[in-house]
Amino acid sequence: MAARQSSRALRSSVKQLASAPVVQRRTFVSALSAARAGFAVAPKAAVSSPFQQTRGIKTIDFAGTKETVYERDDWPREKLLEYFKDDTLALIGYGSQGHGQGLNLRDNGLNVIVGVRKNGASWKEAEQDGWIPGKNLFDIDEAISKGTIIMNLLSDAAQSETWPAIKPQLVKGKTLYFSHGFSPVFKDLTKVDVPKDIDVILCAPKGSGRTVRTLFREGRGINSSVAVYQDVTGKAEEKVVALGVAVGSGYLYKTTFEKEVWSDLYGERGCLMGGIHGMFLAQYEVLRERGHSPSEAFNETVEEATQSLYPLIGANGMDYMYAACSTTARRGAIDWSKRFKDILKPVFNDLYDSVKDGSETARSLEYNSRPDYRELYNKEMAEIADLEIWRAGKAVRSLRPENQK
Repeated sequence: MAARQSSRALRSSVKQLASAPVVQRRTFVSALSAARAGFAVAPKAAVSSPFQQTRGIKTIDFAGTKETVYERDDWPREKLLEYFKDDTLALIGYGSQGHGQGLNLRDNGLNVIVGVRKNGASWKEAEQDGWIPGKNLFDIDEAISKGTIIMNLLSDAAQSETWPAIKPQLVKGKTLYFSHGFSPVFKDLTKVDVPKDIDVILCAPKGSGRTVRTLFREGRGINSSVAVYQDVTGKAEEKVVALGVAVGSGYLYKTTFEKEVWSDLYGERGCLMGGIHGMFLAQYEVLRERGHSPSEAFNETVEEATQSLYPLIGANGMDYMYAACSTTARRGAIDWSKRFKDILKPVFNDLYDSVKDGSETARSLEYNSRPDYRELYNKEMAEIADLEIWRAGKAVRSLRPENQK
C-alpha cells in the first residue's frame, strides 16, 4: 500500500517541529498529529513531575453518551496505603493477571500475599519473582484465611473446580474480588454462588497481565473496567476503584459484571483474537493460492497491518489512518469495508448470542476442565505455530533491526 504524499504545509510543519529544541523524544505519528492540529505537542511530564496535570474523577462525553471515568490521581500512593492499612490482599492464583497485579500491588507498598498450590509451577514462579514462603507466599487455604480482600485470579475453570473449598472461607467482613465476571455471571454452569454477606467487586484490566505490569512500570497505567456485583458495606464502589488503581490502572470505566463478561468473551472471539486470526489466514491463503510468495503474502497481510497501519489507528483513529494512505487505497478500503461489515455482522450477532446464552462458557468449562487440556492446548498451539503464515512471519521478524545480533 502506497503511503499518501504529505502536503507542503504538512512537510513544513514537521520540518519546523524537527528543528525545534529537543525536550523529549516523540514518535513520527505524534509529530504528524501536532502538525495536523496546527500546534506543537508539549512533551509529557514524567509521572513524578510536580507539573503533571491533576487527573481525577470526571464525566466524559463518549460520542454523545456521558460516562463517569475514574483516574489514578484520585488515589495517590499515600492515600492507597492509608485506605488499605488494615487489609491483607490475598491474591489467589499466579497466572498472567496474578503475576502482573500482584507485583504492582507489592510495588505500591500494600500488604499483599500470594496463594497457590504449594510447590506447583505457579509457586516456583512466584518464588522467582521474590515472593517468600511463609512471609507473603502461602498455599491457597492459608492465604484466604489471612486475607481480608480475596482476589480470585485463578483461571475460569479452576475457579469452578476450587469453589467448594473456597466458599466456606469467605466469611462476613471479607471482600471477594474478580478480574473477570465469568464465574458469578454464569453461576448455573460454574456453581460459583457468592455468599450474600460480603462485598463482591471486579476490576478487569483491558489487556494481559504482562501489559498491566509493563504499563505500570512505564508510569502510565492500563485502561480497566470496574463493577460491583454485591455491595454489603456501602463502600464497594470506592473500594474497587482504589484497588483498580493499586493493581496498575490509569483510567477506570464503570460497567456491570454481566456486560464485562459478555463484551470480553465476545471481543476475544471476534476482532481481538479469533476474528483477526481467521481474516489473516483467509487473506494469506488466497494470496498464496494466486501465486504470491510467502514473504509477499505475509508482508501484505500481517506485517504492514501490525507495524504500520494498526499503530496509526491506535494513535489517531481510523479516519487518520485512511488519510495517511494513497487515494487509491482509501477508495478501495472505504468501499470494501461496507461489504465486509454486511457479511460479518450476522456472524458477530451469532457470536454475541452464543456468549450471552452461556454456550461459550459451557464449551470453555468442558474443554479446560479436561485432565489433558494442557496437552490438547499445546498441540493446537503447535499446529498454529507450524502454519506457513507464521513460519514466514518468523523469518520476516528476524530481519527487523531490533532483532539483528
